[in-house]
Amino acid sequence: MDDKTILSRITDLVDEEHQLRARSQATEGTSDEERERLRHLEESLDKCWDLLRRRRAARQAGKDPDATGERGVDEVERYLQ
Repeated sequence: MDDKTILSRITDLVDEEHQLRARSQATEGTSDEERERLRHLEESLDKCWDLLRRRRAARQAGKDPDATGERGVDEVERYLQ
């Protein structure tokens, strides 16, 4: 996955998140299914941002950004920034 693809994915995820949040505000509540989808969107966004940052860091260090793989949710969600 190249940087443009990652950025496109981030845009898609953010758009869906905004739509879901707007819909839940309009109906004054969020169903269990919507809460689960929001959690999944947030995790997916974190993974995409993590991958993009690591690809950029690899490029700056003169390494191949394509050798940078996506990390799992557990790893991305639990490291200190």
